[in-house]
Amino acid sequence: MRIGVLALQGAFREHLQTLDSIGVEGVPVRLPADLEEVGGLILPGGESTTMRRLIDRWQLRRPLLDLAASGAPLFGTCAGMIVLARELDGEDPILPLLDVSVERNAFGRQLDSFETDLPVPVLGDQPVHGIFIRAPIVTRTGRDVDVLARLDDGRVVAVRERNIIATAFHPELAGETRFHRLVATMASEHADPGEGAGRRHHPTRRTRTGS
Repeated sequence: MRIGVLALQGAFREHLQTLDSIGVEGVPVRLPADLEEVGGLILPGGESTTMRRLIDRWQLRRPLLDLAASGAPLFGTCAGMIVLARELDGEDPILPLLDVSVERNAFGRQLDSFETDLPVPVLGDQPVHGIFIRAPIVTRTGRDVDVLARLDDGRVVAVRERNIIATAFHPELAGETRFHRLVATMASEHADPGEGAGRRHHPTRRTRTGS
C-alpha cells in the first residue's frame, strides 16, 4: 500500500517519515501523475494560501477531488484541514470535501503555540499528543461529520466525514502514529474491501457542534 503526501509546501517530510516508521510506503505528490498509484493522501501543515496557489499551478485540484470521490482516504493536518474545509472565514474553499466551517489561526500567533493530550476514542484509550502551531479551529460541523476530538473547553479539533479526516493539530510532530495507521487501514480496505466491507462505517464516537 502506498500513501501519498502532498509535497508542494509545508511539513510534508515529517508525514513521510511517520509513514516509513509504520512500514507504509509514502509517496511525495507534486504532480497529477504522482496520484496514479496511491491508495490515500495526506495534506500536511503549512501555509494554506500558498497551497491553494500551487494546487492550481500544478493542475492538482481535479485529480485530488477525483481521488476523494473514489473513496480513498484523505487526511489533513492544520493547514490541511483548511484546504479540505467546505467553508472558510472570508475565502472561497480550496477542496470543499469536508462539511465544516474553519477559523484559521484561532489560537493566535506562532508564539501562542501549545501542546496537549487529547482523548480520541476512535484511536483507543491512550490520549493523543497534539501540537498546535497557528492552528485552525472547527466552528461548525455538518450532520454527517463525526467529531473525533475536542479541547477541554469543547472546541472541535479533529473530525471525520466518511473517507475524509482532519486535525487542527500536528500528530506527526509529536511522534504520534495512530492517525497514519488509521489512514493506512482505510486505504487497504478501499483497495480490497472484501464482501460487504464497502458498507462498513469505521466506529467513532458521534458528537456534534451546532449545524
